[in-house]
Amino acid sequence: MSDQKPVFGHVPVMLRETLDYLVPPAPDCLMVDGTLGLAGHSSAFLDRYASLRLIGVDADPEVQAIAKARLEPYGGRVRFVGSYFDQFFAEYLAGVEAGTEERPALVLFDFGLSMFHFKESGRGFSLQGDEALDMRLDPAAPRTAADLVNELDERELFKVLSEYGEEPFAYKISRAIVRERQAARIDSTGRLADIIRGTVPPKFRYGRIHPATRSFQALRIAVNDEPGRIERGLAAAIDCLAPDGIVACISFHSLEDRIVKLAFREKAVKRERAYFKDARESPIPEGEAERALVVLTKRPVEPADDEVAANPASRSAKLRVARLAKGARS
Repeated sequence: MSDQKPVFGHVPVMLRETLDYLVPPAPDCLMVDGTLGLAGHSSAFLDRYASLRLIGVDADPEVQAIAKARLEPYGGRVRFVGSYFDQFFAEYLAGVEAGTEERPALVLFDFGLSMFHFKESGRGFSLQGDEALDMRLDPAAPRTAADLVNELDERELFKVLSEYGEEPFAYKISRAIVRERQAARIDSTGRLADIIRGTVPPKFRYGRIHPATRSFQALRIAVNDEPGRIERGLAAAIDCLAPDGIVACISFHSLEDRIVKLAFREKAVKRERAYFKDARESPIPEGEAERALVVLTKRPVEPADDEVAANPASRSAKLRVARLAKGARS
């Protein structure tokens, strides 16, 4: 197996657990990595399973170029798609239903950002330094974080900061942004961070966590429509799965985890205990959902203590896994 040397300081999160849950049902089956990133997870799967084939999906052309170089040794086993994962799965599902595409046996989503975005992209994801207030994963996307900051009205800004960032000072921050942008457009991370730092109560200005962290997270989520993409992409991915196919999601934010939990719950098989002792192996009762799931993680799996100690960025990660139930119609 690969020694997983970090690329741009990025280490794949919960790699051991992901490998344990996503076991190919056949040697040469197809896996889709819906959030390829720097290919940390994908390279580990390709190393472990010599006949596994993989589709790597990512909307960021810079990131995918790095992943292509990293996965070059695997040759024709890998196919790359430049797209947001929700768009990919919508189009791929149409191909599956038309009989032109193969159903994947394994699907993986890792909703976290790579270290490349924070350290190298220059697109304003980081609070270190002063960069253009961009935050687009796909540089061709129409709206930047600066567009949101300067064009949303105060109520809309408050909603973004409170819902996506769970920011306790969202009201004060949104008011300050609207006031400050009247003097000059807010186009840099440094200026926005300074506005937020000057708005929060003094005791929160110089703590371990930068006071703008939640607001930056909220803007990134809004710019890239992350909740909507997860809802749409996960639903289409489940509909694409091969018989006994497995889907796994790694989340880093309570909003993401909630979407995954509800999506799995909505598709989960409802069983009568009197008839089924082992939910993982029993067939679906007559009349159940055609694409029903068996949830393999009753609670989200969290990273082990040694991983958090070695990679503090993993501390908020949560892994949920589900399998297409035996007997579900393809």
